[in-house]
Amino acid sequence: MESGPSRSTAGGWPERRDGYAPLREYAAIGDGRTVALVARDGAVDWLPVPDLDSATVFAAVLDSRRGGSCTLRPTVPCAVGRRYLPGTNVLETTFSTARGTVRVTDAMTVPDAHLTPLRELQRRIEGLSGSVPMCWSVTPRFGFGSRPARIRTRAGVPVVSCGADALAVCTWQAGRPQCTPSAISGRFDTRPGSRSLIALPFAHEEPLVFPARAECEARLDQTSAAWRRWLGERTCGGPWQEAVQRSALALELLVFAPSGAIAAAATSSLPEQLGGIRNWDYRFSWIRDSAFTLGAFLQLGCPREAQAYFWWLMHATQLTHPRLRVLYRLDGGARAPERTLPLQGYRGSAPARTGNAAAGQLQLDTYGELLQTAWLYAQAAGQLDSDIAHRIAGMADLVCRLWRAPDAGIWEVRSRPLHFTQSKMMCWVALDRAVRLADRRLIHTRRAARWRQERQAVRDFIETRCFNEDRHTYVRAADSAEVDAGLLLGYAHPDESRMRGTVEAVRRELAHGPFVHRYSGDDGLPGREGAFLACSFWLTEALARCGQRAEAADLMDQLIALANDVGLYSEEIDPADGAFLGNLPQALSHLALISAACALTERKQR
Repeated sequence: MESGPSRSTAGGWPERRDGYAPLREYAAIGDGRTVALVARDGAVDWLPVPDLDSATVFAAVLDSRRGGSCTLRPTVPCAVGRRYLPGTNVLETTFSTARGTVRVTDAMTVPDAHLTPLRELQRRIEGLSGSVPMCWSVTPRFGFGSRPARIRTRAGVPVVSCGADALAVCTWQAGRPQCTPSAISGRFDTRPGSRSLIALPFAHEEPLVFPARAECEARLDQTSAAWRRWLGERTCGGPWQEAVQRSALALELLVFAPSGAIAAAATSSLPEQLGGIRNWDYRFSWIRDSAFTLGAFLQLGCPREAQAYFWWLMHATQLTHPRLRVLYRLDGGARAPERTLPLQGYRGSAPARTGNAAAGQLQLDTYGELLQTAWLYAQAAGQLDSDIAHRIAGMADLVCRLWRAPDAGIWEVRSRPLHFTQSKMMCWVALDRAVRLADRRLIHTRRAARWRQERQAVRDFIETRCFNEDRHTYVRAADSAEVDAGLLLGYAHPDESRMRGTVEAVRRELAHGPFVHRYSGDDGLPGREGAFLACSFWLTEALARCGQRAEAADLMDQLIALANDVGLYSEEIDPADGAFLGNLPQALSHLALISAACALTERKQR
């Protein structure tokens, strides 16, 4: 299929504040195992190795002085334009100066048939016109900047080693590398038709491979081709095709290939409020996202990814069965202890963290998400493995016992537990899907009568305690007066007017133009947060569901325009100036975009 046009924008030289680029100026590149962030000025300011959830070698986005980075830029004033190569996650940046123009192609390359490095960052520099003076530097800081490294030369190649980790700085026609105790750097001039290359191969607990230039060049080209083949197999039609394709590619960056898990985001501790403490590690897989993820994979025509992800879910949750953890590590592990990193945080937003204490919370909505995921998978596959069927029945039994308890809710607040309405709705979904699976003889039916009974009890609780008759809206928690954007996800109810009233209440109380906040009221933390992008897309889909298609399409257009110059979204956005907030690229934002676009497209095609 055609990949659609790729964004390419030009602007002046990006300005940094105290060494920090705006979060909106980052693009992401990856290889299915880890993800790097590349700023518009050519600096790689984030790269965990060997895996996406590992400690970093570059983390300047969290500490401009101590985090480490890999920079590459002209030494003279320039304008900058960039795009992803069509249909790929390979980044192309063009620097235009008064002396000439140069093009940089960045990628985390995929392995080929040769002996290849464990991970490899490649930066190809091509002279397009004139002569442009370029400079580059590699300042590696392993272990989130906490582990000392040694720089030495092997066979003329600078090598940085730190315990079981090592990286080489291989260069061709990029100037003679200069080594200091803390960095490797170089300078060179481009000319029309020149082609320079900088490759950073990484090793972890294995020999460090020094690749030949021809192998690097071939691998870079192969990486572009591999991404195009992957996208060519996807189903991404409709009026928002380009945005859906870019979201599909962004999601594929977050899939951890060894296990099939999908990370909530590629980064840790990017702040929801500048200078605040709402800085979390999102490099885990949330059960909350599971139904969105499987639904998106199926809608996009990704059966392999859908199957791998479902079986990863079954593997991870088996370790804690029948109870669910809020999140799991990408390898399926259940422990995620939260600790503070020795970094100052993005623009002083401390603390920077690794791990996430939300893992130990009770979030009842997770059971609904997992059983909805099982229902979607069973519909697509036509069957469930007998062991999986037994475990799903066990989870439904647990919901019968747990649903009356207060919890932390979908937004994992750190205030006291409440009877959150969205949590109760998802408990209803859990029991409803268990009943449906039993009706189709896909799970054992002997306990279905109890599931039906408790399903009705949950509904009675929601309809009597969680609906405000005077305001005609569901509320955030039982007997409260606030609304919550999570209610837009809804659940089946014979009186659709209640959902329409809730949609209007969210628009009235939480939306400001295209920006939607998650909730109002206390959440146990000081400070505020930005508008939550997934909620804006949920509102779009809810409007379409309620028959307000023209308004939904208009909102969708506004939201598409809020992406950065290469089509990516963070978790949140500042309505005042459009600045990105929170971790990025954010899976839930892109999942919600795909779901909204598919809902609008399906309705248009009917």
